[in-house]
Order: sequence, then C-alpha cells, then structure tokens
Amino acid sequence: MSLATANRYARALAEVVLAPGSAVDAVAVIAQLRDFEGLLAESADLRGVLLSPAVPPARKRAVVSEFGQMLGLAQVVRNFLFVVIDHRRVNLLATISKAFEEAVDERLGRVRADVRSALALSDEQRAAVGAQLRRITGKEVRCEFEVEESLLGGLSARIGSKIYDGSVRGRLDVLRQRLSS
Repeated sequence: MSLATANRYARALAEVVLAPGSAVDAVAVIAQLRDFEGLLAESADLRGVLLSPAVPPARKRAVVSEFGQMLGLAQVVRNFLFVVIDHRRVNLLATISKAFEEAVDERLGRVRADVRSALALSDEQRAAVGAQLRRITGKEVRCEFEVEESLLGGLSARIGSKIYDGSVRGRLDVLRQRLSS
C-alpha cells in the first residue's frame, strides 16, 4: 500500500511541475527533493520532529519552511512537503521522490539505465555508453553509473527489466552453462 500511496503523491507532483506554464523545472525539483531527503537522513532531530505525532502540523510546517528557505526550495516543493506533512506521509518521502523521478522520466519520454562497470568510466566512455543506449532504445536515456568490481571487465546495463550484459563475468557464466549442458 505504501508504494501505491507514494506513486499517487509522485504523480500529483509531476502533474503540477509538468503542467503547461509551470515556472518550475522538473530537474530542479528532483534535486531539491534529494537535498531535503539528505537533510532528513542526516538529522535525527529533524526526522523526530517530522515523524512525531506529538508535534502539531503547524510546527512541522514552520520547521520545513525554515529549512526550505535555507535550501532554496521552490514554493511548489515547499507546498508539496506541507501536503506530505499534513497527511502524515513523511516516512514515504524517499519512495515518493524516487517515484516522482520515474513519473517525470516517463512523461518526458526518457528511460533510466543502471550501468555497472568493472572500472570507473571516463566522461568520454560514459557519453559513448549513453549514446549507444539511446540508439538501442530510441529514447533519451538517463544513465546512473556504478562500479562493480565483480564484473571482472566490461559493463552491464539494466533498463527496466531488460539487461544488456557485456561483462566478462556474464560471458563466463554463458560459457559455463554451454559447457555444462
């Protein structure tokens, strides 16, 4: 149920942010939500205040407003956080934020690729991987890169449920299966 709830909040925020005439950039909203999430993760006191049923919603709003000014949050983001507070969904903020990113990507025709490589990739290599994935999918691709030494060499990319495995480990696994059958 919490995932469904988070998705509803994320879709509602995406509607507001991506509405024609909206003065807010979706990428900026994503960054601002991440900033607030980071602050929430770092501060046990802030988490305690926002999650406590003993603290009145008006006080929680005041605290968020104060931090929102410090972080430079857009009014849309602050208002959204107020709604989340009023409906006691602060515990879902990370899930809502992730679902918002996915909703924005979907509406803008982008896909996310989780790319894992055995070694850190240079900027040129990252650009080449992104270009190749764009050619494969026919869509704008947002790549998130991660180093995974267990791949031994090469890289693998996951877009949705599809995996493109060009890693040495993947090829060894295929070879092992062929030899055993």
